[in-house]
Amino acid sequence: MKTATRAWVRKAEADFRGARSLARNKPPVHDLVCFHCQQSAEKYLKALLEELGIGVAKTHDLDKLLTVVQRHHPTLQSLKRGLLFLTDFAVDARYPGLSTTKRQAAAALGWADKVRTAARALLGLPLRQRRRTK
Repeated sequence: MKTATRAWVRKAEADFRGARSLARNKPPVHDLVCFHCQQSAEKYLKALLEELGIGVAKTHDLDKLLTVVQRHHPTLQSLKRGLLFLTDFAVDARYPGLSTTKRQAAAALGWADKVRTAARALLGLPLRQRRRTK
């Protein structure tokens, strides 16, 4: 695996772990959960692009990223609905005027997990991230 791909995967994992952790916060922080789920999915798609040797576009539009990636990994088409759902949280959820709900946060976590599972399988990575010991 390319060094740059590993870097994208590390960032994607950090966002995924962050989203799961934030989902347990009291009081809830649904906006941040949704944002980090979108970020995790975006970075996993970019990891796949990097590994394929395709330029990584500076976009938060997950459907645009999927369009490029699915040419090489057609099975990812099944994630389109979830990626469209997650794309809305890239920007809007971070600003006043839109608040996400517990239901949206739960759905975002579910879709982010599906993207993570698919991407890690395509990259030949184990599903469970091993913890480093010091």
